[in-house]
Amino acid sequence: MHELLTPEESALADRTAIGMGIPIATLMDNAGRAVARAIRARIRPCRTLVLCGPGNNGGDGQVAARYLADAGWPVRVLTLDAFSPEEAACADLVIDAAFGAGLSRELSPQVIATLKAARRIVAIDVPSGLDGATGLPRPWAPRAELTVTFFRLKPGHLLLPGRELCGEVVLADILLPAAVLDTLRPQTWRNHPDLWTLPVPGASAHKYSRGHVTVLGGASMTGAARLAAMAARRAGAGLVTIAAQGSADIYRAGAPGVMVDASPMVRQLDDPRHNAWVAGPGLGLQTAEVLLPPLLAAGRLVVVDADGLSAFAGQPERLRGATVLTPHMGEFTRLFGAPGDDRISAVRAAATRAGAVVLLKGADTIVAAPDGRAVVNDSAPPWLATAGAGDVLAGLIAALLGQGLEPFAAACAGAWLHGRAAAIAGQGLIAEDLPPAFARAFADAAR
Repeated sequence: MHELLTPEESALADRTAIGMGIPIATLMDNAGRAVARAIRARIRPCRTLVLCGPGNNGGDGQVAARYLADAGWPVRVLTLDAFSPEEAACADLVIDAAFGAGLSRELSPQVIATLKAARRIVAIDVPSGLDGATGLPRPWAPRAELTVTFFRLKPGHLLLPGRELCGEVVLADILLPAAVLDTLRPQTWRNHPDLWTLPVPGASAHKYSRGHVTVLGGASMTGAARLAAMAARRAGAGLVTIAAQGSADIYRAGAPGVMVDASPMVRQLDDPRHNAWVAGPGLGLQTAEVLLPPLLAAGRLVVVDADGLSAFAGQPERLRGATVLTPHMGEFTRLFGAPGDDRISAVRAAATRAGAVVLLKGADTIVAAPDGRAVVNDSAPPWLATAGAGDVLAGLIAALLGQGLEPFAAACAGAWLHGRAAAIAGQGLIAEDLPPAFARAFADAAR
């Protein structure tokens, strides 16, 4: 159940199920009962106000109110024309069934005032005013402690700030048949190990069969390349080389298992066993502008990050030949322009324009392939936001590419493992803590 459905796709799923002979009253009864069950499992009986809008969301609220009342809860229902801040302020719990994820207009002042007066909110589908496709409020949405939704999550449940506004999210089965997905053919998923398979060395594996990752090492910010190299080794690459630009002494003084080569890049490109590359971390803009074109023309697997992206600001077509691009928001904006409100669509468009998988880093990382597939990753804890973490991610993805994962799977797996490793390492994390946590993260992915 990892598919993410836009509000339009969710509405189509409902219509398709009804067309298959499932009465809408049955779906609504199942939804309302699921809401009441989720509430009763978490909250003691209390004075409850249900705010019901005019659509199916309001119908779900009416059913939830009935099930709660049957269980002995004191419940009052208000329809849209009777919404009252005073009523909301008097209730111990407000169930927000005003509008679902498909709301296409801003909330009225009366609805906003009523929801703002609530002390405790449970939302049905999404908090009213939250765009289910983008995770953005229109222009305001309340913060719920619990959101109960149905069949499949929506992007807005995972994308920020929607993820925080939804609180705990319960995905309820309302017996809507999975066969409706054959009609929808969704192209967006919540990132999960079910979507990809990590490489496992066979009995006859040797260091070259496990990939040779080469990291372009800059002359000044040398720590970035060293972090990428460390990550590639811990992620299973059979060999890792730092292709040093300028003095190689600092690289040679590093970890003994990392090879250092200060010869011209063309020498390494002559050896086809150098199959996966990391280009950009700490490389320097001028050096990146010189080295990237011949590297990309050589047809190798290349992860481009940091200076490798910024060196081609506004010219993403010059990065054609890259395998995976890993920008943060600033780099993405410099390269492709501001993404606007619909970041999933923007990352999809960027992947098509660059002819590469694009991974937009953030607390809600988005990965998209040129063929339109996309995932939202929510495995990362807040403390992953630390200097050098992106360099580690680039090395991790390169190692997965070198071991044979196709680019979209490598980027998705890299994002999930990166976040999981941060959760394992715990608060106080620095970038150097991530690679040692990969072993447990890989084990968790294989469960």
